[in-house]
Amino acid sequence: MLVGNMDQFMVGRYSQLSVGAIGNANQILNVLIITFSVISTAAMILISQYLGANEQQKVHQLYTLSFVVNTALSLVIGAVLLLCNRPIFQLMKVPAELMQESRQYISIIGSCMFLQAMQLTLSAFFRSHAMMKESMIVSVVINIVNIGGNMVLINGMFGFPAMGVVGAAISSNLSRVVGLAIMFWLFYKKLGARFSLQHLRPFPKNMLRQLLHIGLPSGGESLSYNMTQVFIMTFVNLFGAVSINTKVYASMFAMCSYLFSSAIGQASQVIVGYLVGAGDLKNTDRQVWYTCKLSMLVSLAVATVLCVLSRPIFGIFTSDPEVIQLGATIMLIEIFLEWGRSVNIVMVRCLQAAGDIRFPVTLGILSAWMVAVLGGYLTGVVAGLGLVGIWAAMACDECIRAVVFLLRWKSGAWKNKSFVEPKEKILARQA
Repeated sequence: MLVGNMDQFMVGRYSQLSVGAIGNANQILNVLIITFSVISTAAMILISQYLGANEQQKVHQLYTLSFVVNTALSLVIGAVLLLCNRPIFQLMKVPAELMQESRQYISIIGSCMFLQAMQLTLSAFFRSHAMMKESMIVSVVINIVNIGGNMVLINGMFGFPAMGVVGAAISSNLSRVVGLAIMFWLFYKKLGARFSLQHLRPFPKNMLRQLLHIGLPSGGESLSYNMTQVFIMTFVNLFGAVSINTKVYASMFAMCSYLFSSAIGQASQVIVGYLVGAGDLKNTDRQVWYTCKLSMLVSLAVATVLCVLSRPIFGIFTSDPEVIQLGATIMLIEIFLEWGRSVNIVMVRCLQAAGDIRFPVTLGILSAWMVAVLGGYLTGVVAGLGLVGIWAAMACDECIRAVVFLLRWKSGAWKNKSFVEPKEKILARQA
């Protein structure tokens, strides 16, 4: 997550217009990257449950199938980004002064989308095996390389020309090459695993069908959310450069609030997968409630600190008093938004890991579009409240979904939706 945000931050020293250009490009990239999570999220859920049920052969088959499918998909998406980025940005109402740099950034990143697809897939394998430390180390290396590359290429150092947005995009791709090399080494060394085309002969249609059965709804929730963000960014583009830059910076700071929820949600998804695969529903329920409470406390604490210190924090990135003033108001609303988002991130992942796939998607689509998008349009554009109205609508969306998800888990509807039958039940039925 930090790679794209560091590009925005560091290019801001080069040009404030470039911040908006990368912000618009990242909205599209975030949507398309979700397509890779369709397979990788499903693979992580299935691998976790198969590990809990001790089905090693199916685990190795999943490695090859999910990697091949995601890589092929990334090549198609990369081609679309290269050929169709102009009409996409025109639909988003990207201002003319941002168009060229937005196209440059997305073209360079898009040409190497396969790097992100491979990285997300391997990361899902690591998370399935609880290799969180290794994933973190790779992320740190990627960001260090990206920051160093940005310093050299954006403003020009050591004889390199100042390339601005183009330099940021090149640096991002180079950092992902380095990270991917490390991840391949870890995959072979730590997991002792290998990709083999023998696992695709005959082609495992049933396993792919199961991946899609899990992944399409799971990815649908994330896809729907990111599509709403594209529409919301379209509304924000109508308000001018001050609102665009404020939105970009506020979204960067919001990441600090929900980063912990995202991390602990991923970890809990793996643990829930193990427990559900083993048939231990009592400890599954205890784990989810503990995780949800912890996530809420940390996210609220971080969001509150960011609100109190919003003016000096925004002042680090911009000297525009209008952006700083608007940003302070947005970060106050952000406190309420983060309470809901902290619950949603954890609950969606845990429900998915338990096999309750369709409910989060249905709720996410209905609430995000009816409350965040429609509500944001009515309050922000029609009522004239601008970015403040849009942020308030987004906060209402997150809080409504949070309450419903808590009630869903409490109902116990997830308890009979596992994809893997524990061996104890199989043996008991055979006996």
